[in-house]
Amino acid sequence: MNVTLQEREHPRYAHEAAVTFTADAQTFSGRTANLSRGGLCATLTEHLAVGLQVLVDVQLVFADDRQSEPLRLRGMVVWCTPVHDGNQVGVRFRGVEGEKAEDLTMFLRYLDDRGSAKSAKLPLPIDERFG
Repeated sequence: MNVTLQEREHPRYAHEAAVTFTADAQTFSGRTANLSRGGLCATLTEHLAVGLQVLVDVQLVFADDRQSEPLRLRGMVVWCTPVHDGNQVGVRFRGVEGEKAEDLTMFLRYLDDRGSAKSAKLPLPIDERFG
C-alpha cells in the first residue's frame, strides 16, 4: 500500500540532528535526515537489523557546533537501506508518553519555529517541501 505525504499521521521535519542509537551494549552514531513525532530517518555507517530495539539520543546541532541536551527515546528499527558508503535507517518511536511526549513536542516545535532569529535557517517540514 502506498502512503501519500498527505496521509502521514505526523509531519516530518527535514533536519540534520546528531543521533546515537544504543542496542545490546553497542553504540551507533549518525545524523538524522528527518524527524517526526512518530520516528526518524538517520544516516549511519553501520547496518542495523529490522526489529532491533534501540535507545535513541537526538541532539540539535547549532551553528557554532554546540549541541542541545540529548532527548532520549525508545525505538525500533523498521527499515535499513544501504546508500552510498553507509545506511539509511528508519526508526519508529515507542512508548512516547507523558514528559517524553512533551519533550519531543518541544523539540519538534523548535524545528517548526520559523519566526525567531535563532531558527531563521531551519528547513520547512519535509511534507511542505515536497507536498
